[in-house]
Amino acid sequence: MGLTHLDEKDRPKMVDVSDKNITIREATASGIITMSKEAFQNIIQEKNKKGPVLQTAVISAIMGAKQTSNLIPMCHPLNISAVNCDIDELDQGFKLWVTVKVTGKTGIEMEALTGTSVGLLTIYDMVKAIDKGMIISNVQLEKKSGGKNGDFQR
Repeated sequence: MGLTHLDEKDRPKMVDVSDKNITIREATASGIITMSKEAFQNIIQEKNKKGPVLQTAVISAIMGAKQTSNLIPMCHPLNISAVNCDIDELDQGFKLWVTVKVTGKTGIEMEALTGTSVGLLTIYDMVKAIDKGMIISNVQLEKKSGGKNGDFQR
């Protein structure tokens, strides 16, 4: 089986999804950011000079999901029908969950992963004056449903 993103002359191409079935597709991704106690408290106590960090991260995650096809060259532009974000408090950090939904011909995993990454990067950006040593980790697909390849659950 050849590579799907290269044509017969090894030139990059976007996969043709014209013949694929339209189905409801949903994907959830997550990621973690850990930080110093001082940075964590700054966020929890909503004392950040740049504004409400977690609320801004959620907005950023939604925007990131919507911009995926502009950032990842072979991703199709998708008419996203929903983006939902949840944030869990950890010991000294946060876990961001991003779920994206679409009715279409191609998967939505990259949008969930991109939204998660951009949301976590927003947290980093807003708190970096306090802690440049924050660590973003474990950005991963948690589950997906819909499409020819079926469901995936981590």
